[in-house]
Amino acid sequence: MFRRRPALVTALVALLLATAAGCGDAGGLRAAGATPTAISPARLWPSLRPAASPAWPYDEVQIETVKGVTAPGDDIRKVDPVAVVRAEIAAHPDDYTAAKAPYGETAVRLADCGKGGKRGARCPVMRPYYRDLTGDGHDDMTLGFRLYPTNQTAVRVYTFEKHRLVQVFANDDAVIGVELAGRAVIIRSPAGISGYEYRTTWSWDPEQRAMVFSRDEFLRTGRHKPTRAHTPAATASRSPVPRPTPTTGLTAPAGSSTPDPAAFSPTPSARPTLSAALSASGR
Repeated sequence: MFRRRPALVTALVALLLATAAGCGDAGGLRAAGATPTAISPARLWPSLRPAASPAWPYDEVQIETVKGVTAPGDDIRKVDPVAVVRAEIAAHPDDYTAAKAPYGETAVRLADCGKGGKRGARCPVMRPYYRDLTGDGHDDMTLGFRLYPTNQTAVRVYTFEKHRLVQVFANDDAVIGVELAGRAVIIRSPAGISGYEYRTTWSWDPEQRAMVFSRDEFLRTGRHKPTRAHTPAATASRSPVPRPTPTTGLTAPAGSSTPDPAAFSPTPSARPTLSAALSASGR
């Protein structure tokens, strides 16, 4: 006949009660407070006639074949970034080498860019980054170089198509950072208001075969501090936007270096105003 042991039974009951008390509310539901009522978008002026012309042309793609630059097996990592910049300067003399070229000093400083990755302190070419932005399974090259004397930065994306090096994105502006996310390029640009910045996103479009504009944001980044009024420096960029800062998770050539972003003072971004947009669109 089995005989119970009172002391042992008591100890087991106490242990079970203690365990239950310690985790009795684990996973339980808790009220999060009142839920605000959802409000659907209110459509204004339903009888408004469609515009007779397109809006600001952010969707204009910039595709350009780079002449004279190739790589064995279309391996973009074997492309010389300095040679790519030299090819752009040769293709756009009005921007770089003409008498009144806005970026004439960039062409002069390019003489300080040697071969084999050796670059002097005055070389405007920054190190390239490699990532598959087009979704074809091969790396593409994101390249940046400084534009002098405006202290802006040119951001470019290149890919190989049918054994040709093709520029699928081009942007010149004042920049405080560049990020790659998926198949998109995110460019952060300084705003004229302290504590805010612009963030513009350009995403790969397989139909356009280029990086196209997809989002423009004006975001708060910190505490607002009053600043003295200033007039943004005039820019001569071919497209309205900005410069790259190295981002973690990207790969770069061994032994390469990137200029310290803190050493530059980019001019405020030249954003199109409403009046400029209406004037450009003919409205």
